[in-house]
Amino acid sequence: MNNYKLTIQYEGTNYCGWQSQINAKSIQSEITEAIKTVLRTEINLIGSGRTDTGVHALGQVANFKVDQKLDQEKFRYSLNCILPGAISVVNVEEVDEDFHSRFDAKERKYLYIISKFKSPFYKNYSYYYPFHKKLSIRELNKLSQELIGEKDFSSFSRKNPDLNNFNCTIKKAYWKENKEFIYFVISANRFLHGMVRAITGTLLEINKTGGDSCQLVGIISQKDRAKAGESIPAKGLFLYKVEY
Repeated sequence: MNNYKLTIQYEGTNYCGWQSQINAKSIQSEITEAIKTVLRTEINLIGSGRTDTGVHALGQVANFKVDQKLDQEKFRYSLNCILPGAISVVNVEEVDEDFHSRFDAKERKYLYIISKFKSPFYKNYSYYYPFHKKLSIRELNKLSQELIGEKDFSSFSRKNPDLNNFNCTIKKAYWKENKEFIYFVISANRFLHGMVRAITGTLLEINKTGGDSCQLVGIISQKDRAKAGESIPAKGLFLYKVEY
């Protein structure tokens, strides 16, 4: 069997997320159907991980196996001719037969974009935060250091009985800003459902209200979603890159 790895970008506004669902439009289903149309055969498309409703991707990764040997550039061109404008396959490469886009991923990096002013051109790709003048990037970076390492992140995840544990190892978490935007970058070996948006919202709330690192440590240790802050909108979140 030939195994092909896809690097994918998508605008998630009108999709239920990556994962295929009954009676809902998903990224996975759109790409699967496009591949089946081009190759005229059934395939199983495996993603590196789920993204929630409304979340975008600059570097989602997926793979599938097929008997056929593909002309990779011709195949990519054909796929993009069929796929809707909100989805693009930016790269196709042949990989080892045992490559698995989900289980082989070592690190997933997310980017959250906050806009400092209301703009119709940014509204689908960033979160306008009217309290940005109350924030301190230095203090947000100091807060974010408490996230680094392996911890139980139950306080930032929806309950999921299918999960054996809520431990994740966060490798990086930092903030930057320019005149128009504030950026939050976070990477980890895995993320829980809704985790990035819950963490981002919590950090913003603590900083805005003058809280400190001890408050965040307490929220993490309580392992209770009700103790953390509100999740912020999906539209500012991007799956930025998956490392292998």
